[in-house]
Amino acid sequence: MHDDLRAAVAADMPRLKGLLADLVRMESVSAPGYDPARVRAAGETLVAMLTEMGFENARLLEASKGHPAVFAEKPAPPGAPTVLLYAHYDVQPPGPAEEWETGPFEPFERDGRLYGRGASDDKSGIVMHLGAIAAHGDDLPVGVQLFFEGEEEAGSEGLEEILQKHRDLLRPDVIVIGDGEVWDADTGALLYSLRGIAAVVVEVRTLAAAVHSGQYGGSYPDALMALSRMLASLHDDDGSVAVAGLVDEELPGGIDYPLDRLRDEVKPVDGLELIGKGSVASRLWSRPAVSILAIDAPPVSEAINQLVPVARAKVSMRIPPRQDARDALEKLKAHLLAHAPWGVQVTFGHEDLGEATTLDLDSDAVRAWKVAFREAFGTEAVEIGAGGSIPFIATFKELFPGAPILVTGCGDPHSSIHAPNESQHLGALERATLAEAIALRLLASD
Repeated sequence: MHDDLRAAVAADMPRLKGLLADLVRMESVSAPGYDPARVRAAGETLVAMLTEMGFENARLLEASKGHPAVFAEKPAPPGAPTVLLYAHYDVQPPGPAEEWETGPFEPFERDGRLYGRGASDDKSGIVMHLGAIAAHGDDLPVGVQLFFEGEEEAGSEGLEEILQKHRDLLRPDVIVIGDGEVWDADTGALLYSLRGIAAVVVEVRTLAAAVHSGQYGGSYPDALMALSRMLASLHDDDGSVAVAGLVDEELPGGIDYPLDRLRDEVKPVDGLELIGKGSVASRLWSRPAVSILAIDAPPVSEAINQLVPVARAKVSMRIPPRQDARDALEKLKAHLLAHAPWGVQVTFGHEDLGEATTLDLDSDAVRAWKVAFREAFGTEAVEIGAGGSIPFIATFKELFPGAPILVTGCGDPHSSIHAPNESQHLGALERATLAEAIALRLLASD
């Protein structure tokens, strides 16, 4: 079935690969400290590109702060639904340049994968949406509204304002978030839950200024000693999160997440033990996790004999569904304060908050995508949770309560998103694009 769409997507793959490479070349890093003009330039290029492709009303949508979103649409035929197709065109910072095989914005193809920052997260989502639409030629069976965000990787600071400001413009019957993943390159997936996030920068000060470590060591603590003890207190001996009062649940059943698969994805050093408790899926999807993302302290190469007076760390906690993000953050801060030793001064800086999300998989739209995945991949789609976070989904649910939300995508477990040598499996991209093209057809026939 749907052989016409299958043939159309296959024939279009050379163009779609070229489009993905062109998008990777856009240095659209949205993080603070990077040039915002490059993100805007990428958005403007997308607007011009969509106009040339025949989309209507292509333009930037602005907020009072943050980076713009890109919008374009094709109106629905009479009686057909309108589908809002989301992806984001901003990307993570590239990280250490020496760890990339080529420059992060110099795409190359090898062994069926296209490499470059954003190749999977989430410029593949843009290509998936555009390829699915193009497969229908001039006979698109539904209306589509494209919404490509420009600051998802920077916390979606202006997204709610943009959505509120343009509520009359956006009229989705179904919302498809193309920022998810496949289970593997040959198996599609639909997300039913995503963890939230509660993160904070903690600063510890012990002295007004550095003093000689030989002359005064042993009298008062240095800041790194104190900070290290505080950070170590965040986990029990088995690696479980020690912050009291958090939602912490074992999944009742569901998908098996083999330990061998986890090892293949994470690549731990020989002998490294698992932390936490319960099934692998529960550790990743339904239990809290605390990570130390960064520490500000003198580098070893610049160390001198001094008592370090101040040190900072960014502490990030992923929180499971049913856990309020603000409550989790306050519990994290209270724990750090309670474990601050020796009367050190503790202050808290920048905070990140994002609510966990659960998604209803009982809708006609989900059923259409399940059929489409079966047709495109030749296997049944897997229902999965996600350890990562997409906090803005809660905003879409609030503003468009009548529209079912699906999270799909192209990235696979070997995409190395947020890491050097990020890549996109091109076979998975083709199959996910075909699945979306079939699903759009099925939506129109419901």
